[in-house]
This record gives sequence, structure tokens and C-alpha cells, in this order.
Amino acid sequence: MPEPPPVTRFAPSPTGELHLGHAYAALFAWRHAGEDAARFRLRIEDIDTDRSRPEFEAAILADLEWLGIRMAAPALRQSERGAAYSAALDRLDAMELLYPCFCTRAEIRAEIESAGAAPHLLRSGPDGPLYPGTCRALTAAERQRRIAAGESHALRLDVGRARAAAGPLVWTDRARGEQRARPEMFGDAVLARKDVPASYHLAVTVDDAAQGITLVTRADDLFPATHLHRLLQALLDLPVPLWHHHPLLTGADGKRFAKRDRSQTLRSLRESGVAAADIWGHAVRHLAMQDTAAAGL
Repeated sequence: MPEPPPVTRFAPSPTGELHLGHAYAALFAWRHAGEDAARFRLRIEDIDTDRSRPEFEAAILADLEWLGIRMAAPALRQSERGAAYSAALDRLDAMELLYPCFCTRAEIRAEIESAGAAPHLLRSGPDGPLYPGTCRALTAAERQRRIAAGESHALRLDVGRARAAAGPLVWTDRARGEQRARPEMFGDAVLARKDVPASYHLAVTVDDAAQGITLVTRADDLFPATHLHRLLQALLDLPVPLWHHHPLLTGADGKRFAKRDRSQTLRSLRESGVAAADIWGHAVRHLAMQDTAAAGL
């Protein structure tokens, strides 16, 4: 018997209305799930509670229904996942892989700018200039004193210690083949802040495992993030899915679609008389190119 399709997911943030780029991402995941509602998951990435709105979540569900995408399992909401993220952080802390960072963005920028004579401190990663490790050297007593005093802080992953604990790692992208994990490109990444229970990197890693995702489909701009996510999976003893990073869908001007471009939202297209079949036709041409690339592995 042929193997069943993988379990995929679509994970939008309810901070605006979906546009054509979102439709492409959703249809990409839906198609690779075999258009099977039992193998397609929806995740509402509303961990940013200041910007997330219930009306945008309702619009997401309406847009998916219009596209003909169905799901058997209820949507997972990151705003309800605080306990799971805390458990993951506690595990990493017990492994002595986390440390509190009290530096403000301005302080980090100033320290990096003052390190002109030390090129190794000026490296940049996918999320910007690499943190120079200022708070990594604080003693346990100093950390406890500052936390007890109520100083705002983030929790950072000591990537050097984490790499040593995990050992060499690989992961596989269906379009690009096997990759050697290089999470050090992110430096000591932030995994949580006082006002945010988990960073994007920690939350999606924990949630993909919780939802049983076996194929993570997402845009090429997140390809570097997978190096860090693979490390977190190893440290947290989570299952390792396959990945398939697809090109971003762009407009005629070559620019990626954005939520601020209201003329290209699915709601506006629907209200202007565009049929869901037209959206499918536009996406399928791109999907066919991706299938051809994956078949060439």
C-alpha cells in the first residue's frame, strides 16, 4: 500500500487579513497533505497578544473555507500554550543551557558599535547582529540578584553549550536535500521575554511536535531558522519532520505581498468577484514547479 500523505500545517498570525502569499502557503500545505482534512493542521500564531485580533482570526477561517481547505482537528492557538512553552524552557534550564540577559537593544547596539577592533563581535545572523554574549559571563549570584530586583530580562540559549550537548545534527529539505545544522548562525538566540512566553523559534518547534507535523512547509525566508529549530528538537527530544521551503509568492512588481497591501487581501479579491478557482490556478502553477524540483532529489 502507498504511504499516506504527510501531516502538514498552515500557521498564520491574526494581525491582519490574509493575502495571496498566504493563500499560496496554505494551498501548498493543503496539497502536500493530500487535500485530506485529517492530515492538515491549522495553528493560530497569536502569541503577540498586543497585535492579534479575534476579527482577523475569524477572517482567516472564512478565507480558508472559501479556498475549500478543511481541517478535522481544531486550531491550535499559541496564546493558550504557555504551559507547554514553560515546560520546554524549564527543561533547557535544567540542562544549564539558558541564561538571563538584561541588556536592552540600545545597550547591545552600543556594545557592538564599540567593538570595532574585534571583528568577531560584529558578525550578523538571520535575525540581525549577533549578541556579543555580555550577560553570559554573569555569575549565578549576580543573575539572581538582578532578577530578584525585578530587572527586565530575556532568556537566551547558550548556543555553544547547546551545540556541544546535541552533537552534530542534520535535517532534510525536500527541495534541497540533506543539510548540516548550523544553529550558531543565530548566536545566543532569545527564547523568551518577560512579556512574551516564547520566541517564534521555541514556540513553532514545540507546536509542530504537539500537532504531529511530519512535513513543515513554509517560505524560503525561514530556511535559516530551521537550523536553530533542529537544535531545539534535539535538546527537547522532539520528533524530526521533513521540511519543504518554497519560494515567496510575489506580485508583478517582484515584491512580496504584505498585509498592508489591502488590494491583494483574499477578502478584497473575493468581494471583487475573483473566484477561489482563480486563486487555485495561480498557486498550482507555482506548486507544479516545486513538485518538479522535489522530484529531482
